[in-house]
Amino acid sequence: MYKHILLASDGSENAVRAAKEAVKLASYDKESIIDVIYVIDYEKSKTDVLHANSSEAIDVERRKKNSKVIQFLQEENANFKTTILRGKPGPEIVRYANDQEVDIIVIGSRGLNTLQEMVLGSVSHKVMKRAHCPALIVK
Repeated sequence: MYKHILLASDGSENAVRAAKEAVKLASYDKESIIDVIYVIDYEKSKTDVLHANSSEAIDVERRKKNSKVIQFLQEENANFKTTILRGKPGPEIVRYANDQEVDIIVIGSRGLNTLQEMVLGSVSHKVMKRAHCPALIVK
C-alpha cells in the first residue's frame, strides 16, 4: 500500500497523534518505512542560537522537541528514520516529499480557527495544496 510514509513532526501532541496514524498505515505493509521529518525553522533558530550556550545545547534541545514522537515509534517497533531539514516548514516538507517521491504525507493539524488560518496560513494546508502525493491531516 504505502511503502514510504513521510511523517512531518514538530514534537507536539498533534504530531504524536499523526505518528499513531502513520503507524497504522505502515502496518499494512511490512516493508513500509516512516520518514520522520523535523524542520528547523530559520526564524525560530535565530532565537535558539541567541539563547543557547553552545551548538551542542541547541542540538539537544531540538532532539528533545521530537522525542515524544520518536519514543512512540520505538515503542510500536515501527520501521522509521529521522531527517532534519532547515528552512520554512511548509515549503521544505513539500520539497522533500516531492524529491523523495513519498507515497503519503501524514501531518498533524495545529487547530487554527478560520480567521487565524486565513491570516497566518497553516503548514498542513500549504503541504496539502502543494504536495504531489496524498496528504493525511490528523486533527
